[in-house]
Amino acid sequence: MEKLITELKRIVDFKDTTSIGDIVLVVAKEPQMLIYAYVTNIQIDSSRKDEWWTLDLTMLSIPQQNVSWTLRTPQMTGMEIFTMGGEERFIKAVELEGKKKSEPLKNLNAKIKKTALKRVK
Repeated sequence: MEKLITELKRIVDFKDTTSIGDIVLVVAKEPQMLIYAYVTNIQIDSSRKDEWWTLDLTMLSIPQQNVSWTLRTPQMTGMEIFTMGGEERFIKAVELEGKKKSEPLKNLNAKIKKTALKRVK
């Protein structure tokens, strides 16, 4: 699992935080799964002594599946691999607006602003 996570970190732009509205990559060893999910809600779990959070996720599969996982901050931010039911899992938010992708758009916007439309009668 660690080898897979290392490879994913090399090819996927990840965020260091997880917030409502984020897309996360979920990796599980059993059942074998590599899937995106949408974070619909995050709430602190006040019933626990330490800082735990309840993450409501919508798995972007067909059909969509809604799940709630209770995780610690290092687990929900991809800082550590954790287990559920004895099986390893990993979750980390994906950076959808990478720096590399936004540069061409800035250049395109500058070109569009320079081009003026003229009204012809």
